[in-house]
Amino acid sequence: MAEHQDETRAAYDAVVELYASMFADRLETQPFARAMVATFAELVRATDNTRTADVGCGPGHLTAMLRDLGLDAFGLDISPAMIGHARRTHPALRFEEARMEALPVGDRALGGVVARYSMIHTPPAELPALLAEQARVLAPGGLLLVSFFGTEGPEPVRFDHKVTPAYSWPVDRFAELLTGAGLAPFARLLHDPATERGFLDAHVLARLP
Repeated sequence: MAEHQDETRAAYDAVVELYASMFADRLETQPFARAMVATFAELVRATDNTRTADVGCGPGHLTAMLRDLGLDAFGLDISPAMIGHARRTHPALRFEEARMEALPVGDRALGGVVARYSMIHTPPAELPALLAEQARVLAPGGLLLVSFFGTEGPEPVRFDHKVTPAYSWPVDRFAELLTGAGLAPFARLLHDPATERGFLDAHVLARLP
């Protein structure tokens, strides 16, 4: 796991300014994705534990949106350059460098976790461990919102992402992994192709029972 994460960190460190300029306002043009984020925030607020980790926060734009939606949100990312950019851009928010397989959060501490396209570079065999780690930090009743590239085939598809190789997932298979991590998927949204390859934007909401 460490090797590919080191490669991912180096790749994103090298493109932080370009990435930030391309994606800082991307959600403003994605009404379906915004609706899922807003639904997630409403459900987390209803748990009375608004502490929320934006895992793989990048330049911090989604962390800021979560705070605007009433959550006590903070950002975690493996890339020190991304964390530095997020801190400069959003100085009132907390950002910390962290690896996804070892989140710096206590057991059952959070009401919510968001992983927006932050696990797409993870090889399929290593994904269950990351999902189990996200389940570990959620309090009972806590919510996970995960977004990824969806495919209609039976197996994950490896493709050449512009930054570093990535994977798209059949939504049913991804939901099975969430169940295996002890989470209960209860809502999903698929919408227009996210890439020229025809992969769909996929969003799944799950709850820790």
